[in-house]
Amino acid sequence: MEKKNRFILVDCINNRRIYIEGRNNEDFLSTNKGNISFEDIRKAEWGSVVKTHLGHAYRIIEVDLHDFTMFGLKRETQIIYPKDSSYICSYLSLKNGDKVFECGCGSGALTMAMANIVAPKGKIFCYERKKRFIELAEKNLQFSNLIDFVTIKEKNLEEEDIDENDFDAAFVDVKEPWLILRKVSEAMKNGKKMGILVPTVNQIIEVLNELKKIKHFDIQVKEIFTREFKTIPDRVRPDDRMVAHTGFLIFSRKGV
Repeated sequence: MEKKNRFILVDCINNRRIYIEGRNNEDFLSTNKGNISFEDIRKAEWGSVVKTHLGHAYRIIEVDLHDFTMFGLKRETQIIYPKDSSYICSYLSLKNGDKVFECGCGSGALTMAMANIVAPKGKIFCYERKKRFIELAEKNLQFSNLIDFVTIKEKNLEEEDIDENDFDAAFVDVKEPWLILRKVSEAMKNGKKMGILVPTVNQIIEVLNELKKIKHFDIQVKEIFTREFKTIPDRVRPDDRMVAHTGFLIFSRKGV
């Protein structure tokens, strides 16, 4: 019998999800549509249906990296959502074996996404100035089994240097990125890509000016939107709510 310490229940009617972690020593799981026996949950196969005592059906599914990021990630900061992190990883052309620099780990959402791609031969080197963010990111990385592919250092790049070099890619998510872009660029391989996230337009201007000073080229600014639809066949239409602006993404390549 498999013991399920972490799983998601998907409502068979409206597709809404309930993230459950570390509670299966109890007799019942209480939902607003009735109670489910944890014995039934433990016996259930992934993808199968379990029912509450009122007869409402849920499917039980295993937590993957996307689900953990959206529902289980412990956070103290605004995270980089999968709609952005997936594009970042793709645009930076990350692959197994890459050596990647990250400045500003926050709660570790992007760090996990990048580590999942560069593993098992690659590594993420992340610099973060706040110890409490480092501790939180490391907990999330341990929980997602990706901690072995990440090294996090408590450093302030405005005052300190980067210990490593020859990075295949870099990503910067700090308040004033233009103050450290030269240091990050000098640690990268020539021709490789850098990504930067900023929340406001005036920050874009500062970043663009600095990228030109350090001879970066192929500069692009993007904003990513996703729009979900209701999946009921009789009334397919856009969902009532959406995650709109989360940040502006700036990409460039290191020139010589």
